[in-house]
Amino acid sequence: MQRGTVEMSRDEPAEPGSTPRLYQRVYLILSQEIENGVLTPDEPITETGIAARFGVSRAPARRALSELEASGHVGRNETRGYTVRNGGWKTAQTGNAPAVASDQLADDKLVSLPTWERIYGEVEAEIIARISFATWRVNEAELARYYKVSRTVARDVIGRLQQSGLVQKDDRSRWYAPALAADHVGELYELRWVLEPVALEKAVPNLPSDLLPRLRDNLVRAIAMGDQIGGGILDSLEHDLHKELLGYCGNRALMQAITYPQSLLVAHRFLYRWTALLYEQEPFLPEHLDIIDRIAAGKIAEAKSVLEAHLRISRERAIERIDLIAQGALPDPLPYLDQMG
Repeated sequence: MQRGTVEMSRDEPAEPGSTPRLYQRVYLILSQEIENGVLTPDEPITETGIAARFGVSRAPARRALSELEASGHVGRNETRGYTVRNGGWKTAQTGNAPAVASDQLADDKLVSLPTWERIYGEVEAEIIARISFATWRVNEAELARYYKVSRTVARDVIGRLQQSGLVQKDDRSRWYAPALAADHVGELYELRWVLEPVALEKAVPNLPSDLLPRLRDNLVRAIAMGDQIGGGILDSLEHDLHKELLGYCGNRALMQAITYPQSLLVAHRFLYRWTALLYEQEPFLPEHLDIIDRIAAGKIAEAKSVLEAHLRISRERAIERIDLIAQGALPDPLPYLDQMG
């Protein structure tokens, strides 16, 4: 099966031969069933049903549903659930979907997955939902107890949260998730506008011939959607430029340095979902399009300058989104997250 263009969102590139993330596996199984007629038009699909069927937590089930909606396989119904769309998804497609073996697709219960992977998405989502409000201490022992897993599994989850830049260690080697305060967000964006233009210049000579036309087409489609665009698509478009294109820079050390400030891209999944109506049209779309067009025209110095300007203004927009969310209600308490300060 192949992935679509603008419709499919991703939070990590799927390298050839790599293992798809949990929500991607669920998405691929369900999308293939829809395209093959196993799931029929107007058949209801719910988050709870997906979680029960595949033996996963609600976070990857929710993300898989979001992907299915974005790709046109399902649509929302009047009862807040989803139904299979008539005809499934038959639009133009590209070859970017992570390969999944047939025996993976046949196995409903994804029990062969590492335990950390089955809970990671939910833990990540719970932390992101709270860092607009405060900084949080992450208690490894309570995390293990809450999910009924070993301390080793809890440690694996926290280690991967650290790799994504969401958690850090303090001077006493205790884990914490720093708040998305204005000064912290500003520091992260400053790192991005210093590092990403350098990565862009290094990436350009290595770009596949079909990449820029595909990314441009994604943006044009998204702009045409106006205020109907969803958070999953916005997440995908952020990935297109800031992770997929920059990933061709060929400098692993540079990309590792970029990973830390790009924890903001992980947080933006939550920010986009809860602040979707903040702008009539998402302002980063024409900015990304301008960058892509300048690269295509061979104006690399200009593309770097526009990218830096885009990241500088994005800092202000991110702070605006965070401030809006912080005016709402704090999510319910969790035993493994202690509010600091």
